[in-house]
Amino acid sequence: MVSVTDVRRAAARYPGGEPAAGIESWHAFSFGPHYAPGNLRFGAVIACNEERLAPGAGFDEHPHSHTEIVTWVVEGELTHRDSTGHETVVRPGDVQRLSSGAGVRHVERNDGSAPLVFVQMWLAPLRPGGDPVYEIVHGIADSTPYAVPEAGAMLHVRRLGVGERSAVPDGAYVYVHVVRGEVRLDGEELGAGDAARITDAKGVEAVGVTPVELLVWEMAGQGQNWGQG
Repeated sequence: MVSVTDVRRAAARYPGGEPAAGIESWHAFSFGPHYAPGNLRFGAVIACNEERLAPGAGFDEHPHSHTEIVTWVVEGELTHRDSTGHETVVRPGDVQRLSSGAGVRHVERNDGSAPLVFVQMWLAPLRPGGDPVYEIVHGIADSTPYAVPEAGAMLHVRRLGVGERSAVPDGAYVYVHVVRGEVRLDGEELGAGDAARITDAKGVEAVGVTPVELLVWEMAGQGQNWGQG
């Protein structure tokens, strides 16, 4: 099969949040009032939201269920509290995952004095329900992928300098989000906030045009998984 790359630009994201309250959101997939039946998911990914919170701003306690929620802080510090008793501060380089299971409530705030920017990605689990699970990995390295077996997915962080190259994982579905910088991917140049949805990825390479940071989801096809441990 031949890889098919569908590039989605940052300017095409759906705006959201509550700017008057210091919350700006940009949604890559159908979200809330921006319903788009042709843009509901790609592989396991059902949301990729860039959130910007002013100091003191945040999302009050709200529920989630049947969703794997993975958060990557770009700048600033994110305060997380949830109904299972976890309270943590998530910083750049940390990967946070909240597996909402049959139901959980959480709060997300910027309790710091500087602006907060983070990318939050939601994945559909292979099986709904179960108990909520919380995990945070501090200072994840490029060489250490982060597995979310509940969604049949693996997150790779890629940080490239100018001219540096990195292979994009082969997979049935690969989702590449540009956190910062510019990259050349499969003949296309992508900038901050752009994303690529690659079907049947094979032999695709990323090349840094400027220093760049990428979040790359490698997702299994039907009948594949990375196991439950």
